[in-house]
This record gives sequence, C-alpha cells and structure tokens, in this order.
Amino acid sequence: MTVTMNPADTTTAALPLYRLHLMRAGYLLMGLGLAVVKWPLVVHGAATMPLFEGVVACLLTAMSLLAFLGLRYPVKLLPVLLFEAAWKVIWLAVVAAPRAVAGDLDEATRDVLINCSLVVVIVAVIPWRYAWHAYVTATGDRWR
Repeated sequence: MTVTMNPADTTTAALPLYRLHLMRAGYLLMGLGLAVVKWPLVVHGAATMPLFEGVVACLLTAMSLLAFLGLRYPVKLLPVLLFEAAWKVIWLAVVAAPRAVAGDLDEATRDVLINCSLVVVIVAVIPWRYAWHAYVTATGDRWR
C-alpha cells in the first residue's frame, strides 16, 4: 500500500477503496449515534440544560454533523475520527479505568463507559499508517 505523505493532498488514491468504506462506516456509526442521542437534546432542551451539559450536547451535535460530512470526504475529515478516538481513550484511561479498579463505578459512569467503549470501532477504521505519515512524519506547513 502506498501512503501519501502530505495531508493537504486531497486525493484518495493513497488508500484502497475498502479503507475508505471502513472509514465511512465509522463516520456513519458516530454520526447516527450522536444524532439519535444528542440532536433531540439540542433541539428541545439545550436552553434549559445545566451549562456544561449544554456545551457537551452542542459540541457532540457539531461532531455528528462533521461525521456526516466525513461520509463524502473520509480522508479530509480524518481528524474528526482522530479526535473522537483521542478523547474517548483519554477518558477511559484517566476516568473510567481508575474508578473501575477502585470499584467505584456509579451508574452514570458505567453508562458513559459503555458508550465510550464503542471507540474500538473508530480505532479499527482509522488508517493509522496513513495518519502517522500525514500528521506526524510529514513536513508541516510553513510558518512564514
């Protein structure tokens, strides 16, 4: 498999078609899941939510809109999948795991843990070699 080194390259020839379809499946899962859970909250109750619940609902609604855009542009919106994987893995590592080890998982934390465990799908569909080359080892954009 040939990997394009430049993230500004908008061609998808660097990734085989099956990888693009796997990424689309990840975007679809993320977009639909958030649309079902968060859109009704934003449409019908964001103004009455506690501050940070409203912020989270709006942020995740925006993420779902970007995920749907990822169906059309799976490579261009790869950072959306990377962000989704990063925040969930971090939350699982620094919040859920210590509470689980301490035997201190309440019902709300358990619910979030179950929802965040779906990150395995997102992690599985990310083309990690491409992401590494495109965002870590490739030459960055010029500063001047």
